[in-house]
Amino acid sequence: MELAQTEAGLLMLGLLFVFLGLGVWIGLALALVGLTGVVVLPMLIPSMPSMPPEKVMGTAIWQSLASWTLAALPLFIWMGEILFRTRLSEDMFKGLAPWVQRLPGRLMHVNVIGCGIFAAVSGSSAATTATVGKMSLPALTQRGYHVPMAIGSLAGAGTLGLLIPPSIVMIVYGVAAEVSIVRLFIAGVLPGLLLMVLFSGYIAAWSLLNPSRTPPRDPPVPLRQRLRESASLLPIVGLILFVMGSIYFGWATATEAAVFGVAGALALSAWGGTLTRKSFVDSLMGAVRLSCMINLILAGAAFLTQAMAYSGIPAAMAAWVGSQGFSPYVIIACLTLIYLVLGCFIDGISMIVLTASVVLPIIQATGFDLLWFGIFIVLVVEMAQITPPVGFNLFVLQGLTGRSIFEVARYTLPFFLLMVTAVAIVTVFPQIVTWLPQTMLAR
Repeated sequence: MELAQTEAGLLMLGLLFVFLGLGVWIGLALALVGLTGVVVLPMLIPSMPSMPPEKVMGTAIWQSLASWTLAALPLFIWMGEILFRTRLSEDMFKGLAPWVQRLPGRLMHVNVIGCGIFAAVSGSSAATTATVGKMSLPALTQRGYHVPMAIGSLAGAGTLGLLIPPSIVMIVYGVAAEVSIVRLFIAGVLPGLLLMVLFSGYIAAWSLLNPSRTPPRDPPVPLRQRLRESASLLPIVGLILFVMGSIYFGWATATEAAVFGVAGALALSAWGGTLTRKSFVDSLMGAVRLSCMINLILAGAAFLTQAMAYSGIPAAMAAWVGSQGFSPYVIIACLTLIYLVLGCFIDGISMIVLTASVVLPIIQATGFDLLWFGIFIVLVVEMAQITPPVGFNLFVLQGLTGRSIFEVARYTLPFFLLMVTAVAIVTVFPQIVTWLPQTMLAR
């Protein structure tokens, strides 16, 4: 890179950290750095054209938010908010518990399976953790299960809300990287199942090695009773199959499927007797608040990306990385470390939009598939969800258990290492990510 481009990049990075350190909202901080770049960078980089800031800002923000695909974001968030206020957690525990009694670890598998089910209708890691945890943690504690393992398994499994579609983070990445949301949703299925297998496998192995920490098996339940108790799960499973099936089989776009999901969630809530004026307004306002926060970040990031593109810094960095002859695995390892460090200070969505303008050209120059990289970055963001001091899942579990955030983080360490293992597996075997989209969309 030219010296001027290096200085400009360091200036913008330094300004961003100053704004974030001062507590400026992330979206505004990104926009302010972008504004500084449009005004100041032409003075440092002679090859950069001087552009009217107001025109660049208006165009960038409009193009980033005027997206039919992005309309799915508030709808999927609202669907999760509605279901969060139903009796879904009680129904899941009641319906799943009889089926896991014969597995080593028994009821602790409810955390993993329950989070996998709710992840398929939520898209939010924090909501998944809270919904499953508010029922499973008291029940597991009351039955004498090992509390650290119960908390750790819930923290790890709660991150499935980001990987198993529909996923809010996937939608944000798809918009930022211009990758098909449908392909991302399909690509997340097998890695999500891989994580569930790793989590349940670890729980089973731990239970076999520590039999004294697992309470005795409950009396066997007749098959008819198990089926009757599981009947309460049929409506939510039906909603999952309908929403995701309409996307996978091409019957609806992601946005249209999100509309069906909201309608189905409202119907289930009304049928279960939990749809009240208060729950409706609370769920709607919760979705509006989160959607506005995400859109502000996307708007600020779009303006910063435009300023960076005019400067030529991302292209220069991609060319420099390509000229160094780094192994693709070295680049992925470095990016993993960078994202883990960022995850200690900012949330996952901000991580993606903050780094997209610089990282995506490097990924393309290295030859990685942007679809695969989308799943990789979701996995790394999942790891950040259980990394102190700002891991959102840790805060949720702190509120549910009353324990310190660092104590909760210690309980989640084995599941963090399992996520590292999953990242390594999908890096060595990228077909785990790409095979299903290629197969389903080739029909």
